[in-house]
Amino acid sequence: MPEKPGGTEITELAALKALAQPRRQQILQHLTLHGPATSAILARALGLNTGATSYHLRELARYGFVADTVPQVPSTRRARWWRAVPGDRRFPPPSRRTPGMRVVIDELNRHAYAADLALFERLQRESGTAADGSDADGWADGHAYSRGSLRLTLPELHEFFEEYIALMNRYKRHGAEPPPGARTVHTRLLAFPGPAGDIPVPDGSATDDANRRETDAS
Repeated sequence: MPEKPGGTEITELAALKALAQPRRQQILQHLTLHGPATSAILARALGLNTGATSYHLRELARYGFVADTVPQVPSTRRARWWRAVPGDRRFPPPSRRTPGMRVVIDELNRHAYAADLALFERLQRESGTAADGSDADGWADGHAYSRGSLRLTLPELHEFFEEYIALMNRYKRHGAEPPPGARTVHTRLLAFPGPAGDIPVPDGSATDDANRRETDAS
C-alpha cells in the first residue's frame, strides 16, 4: 500500500537506540541493497559471527525494522530468512526531541551520513565501467546529484519535503514486479536552512552535466 502522508514518527527511545547501533544499520543497508538473507549470509558479508548477527536481527525485528520472510533457497528451508521492512519512518523534529533522543539521533545520523557517502563513492567507481573504460551495462551515467538553494518560508519547506516524499511514492511499485533492466536506485535528500540574516541567493543559470544538476533560485 502507498505510504500515508506524514509517515510514521519514531518516538520510542528504545526503538531509536535499536536503529542507531552501527552494526544494525549495516544489516539494514545490506538487506535493502541485496534483498532477504539469513543471519549466516549477513555474518559472512559484514564480518560478524552468526550469533551476534542473529541478536541484532531480533532487536531490529522487535521494533518492526526487519521481518521474517519465505526461504529464498529451498535447500535452506530450516534457516530463518529476513527482509527489511520498508516504510516512511521519521524522527521527531528537533523542537520535540528529549535530550536522550538528541544524543541517539545525532549518533544515528553521523553513521548514516558516512555510510551513504561511502556507498555513493564506491558504487560510482564501480558502476558500469568495463576494463577498457566503456559503459558495460548502460548505467555508468546513473549517478546523479543536485545542489541548489531556494528562498522558502518554514511552511513552504515542509510542503517541499512532503512533495518529495510523494514523488518517491509515485515511483514505488508496492509489490509489483519491476520491468526488465530495473535496478535499485538509492535516493537521499538533505534540505537545511542557512544562517539567520544570510544574503538572499541571486538568480543564476544552471550548470548541467551527465551526473550533476546544480541550480540557484531566489
